[in-house]
Amino acid sequence: MTDLMTWAELGGALTAIGGAAYARHAYPAAYWSAVGLPLSVVRLLASYSSTMDACGLTVEPPRWWALAVRATTRREVRPVPPRRGVICPTTTGLRMRLRLVPGQEPADLTASAERLRHAWGVHAVHVRDVKPGVVELRLIGFDVLRKVRMPRRPDGGPLRIPVALREDATAFVRDYRAVPHELVLGATLSGKSMYLRNLLTGLAAQPVALVGIDCKRGVELAPFAPRLSALATDPDQAAELLPALVKEMEDRYDLIKARQGIAPGTPEELITSDVWGLPEDERPAPIVLFIDEVAELFLVATRKEEERRDEMVTQLIRLAQLGRAAGIYLEVCGQRFGAELGKGATMLRAQLTGRVCHRVNDEASAKMALGDIAPEAVFAACAIAPELPGLAVVGDTSGGWSRIRTPHLSLVDAAATCRTTAHLAPDVPALDAFRPQIPPVPVEEPPGPVATGRPVTE
Repeated sequence: MTDLMTWAELGGALTAIGGAAYARHAYPAAYWSAVGLPLSVVRLLASYSSTMDACGLTVEPPRWWALAVRATTRREVRPVPPRRGVICPTTTGLRMRLRLVPGQEPADLTASAERLRHAWGVHAVHVRDVKPGVVELRLIGFDVLRKVRMPRRPDGGPLRIPVALREDATAFVRDYRAVPHELVLGATLSGKSMYLRNLLTGLAAQPVALVGIDCKRGVELAPFAPRLSALATDPDQAAELLPALVKEMEDRYDLIKARQGIAPGTPEELITSDVWGLPEDERPAPIVLFIDEVAELFLVATRKEEERRDEMVTQLIRLAQLGRAAGIYLEVCGQRFGAELGKGATMLRAQLTGRVCHRVNDEASAKMALGDIAPEAVFAACAIAPELPGLAVVGDTSGGWSRIRTPHLSLVDAAATCRTTAHLAPDVPALDAFRPQIPPVPVEEPPGPVATGRPVTE
């Protein structure tokens, strides 16, 4: 009987260990909440002071404090670590605020993030500057980018689309009013189309005019045609659509100038320099232009095509330089984008503030996307593995960068969203001539024979 109990206890322990190992791999969020979170909290509380000291994040206390400690306790005065706030558990990790001691800066904690990660047994440690003297440590318990689950309450709003998940488990929000134009690069099967799909369906639920230029005969953007206000599927159509957008931009500037006929008693809130300062009943709908495979607009084979290319590039540069105030935004996608495309390519890229780089085929492509704004991000972009589609490095002109991954969204679901939101497409008369033709949906006949009525006999 004793041997049986011993084997039962041993089998139960092995089952528990095996179940925990399986849960850690298959259900990392559940494993973290049940096992990882308690262990990490205990490890952090038990080793906080010693870990900070080992990482060089402690300083000598003030002289008056050292004298008071010696006078009252007669013990040795140790260096002081940053004062720790309340530990806040989350579904993906831990959050806590630290008040820096005099002489420290957030960069000191950022430099020690890797050592803190190993000391506390978590997947990653991220540092965020909250206010002068206070930083927030975000400890991530597992790889949140392996299986993307967007936050339940993402920070959305007008022209703010939660499109991906950051490596610190926060949502990456594409804010067009803060970053009006963006460049998205990525090789084939890197997830660039998935990023574009999530972004387009997010905008489809808002009163925004969506315009597409897809020179691959529309294979990428045609499924979203019910929601598009205009679509060009080859360079010839694009050469006609871009002048219409430039004319619409000029008309909007005339509308803003009319509002700027400022009378002496005009209230300050009625003085504006862009469309967002106009009254809501006069404000035109914002326009977002999606360009898939922008290189197709630059490639030429004849002299006549070269002249057409120069005109289109000039119009794109004008839209990038002046479109923000008119409520026109650009989303430029491609596999490569650099000076080798031809005249005007580098000038256009300089106007694209946001940068998203998926897996690319060479280092030069990553440098085209990120080298001029965040050189450290180039190495991270080159390290993206092929088995992680949707993983990308995003940067901006502030020099900051982070890894993101787009959640999977099937083409069928995205197309269905565009069909159900087709009524939200605003009326832009300048784009009516370019509205895509939607083929009628065939009506299926009911199965089985249809019953016929009997004639009435006299």
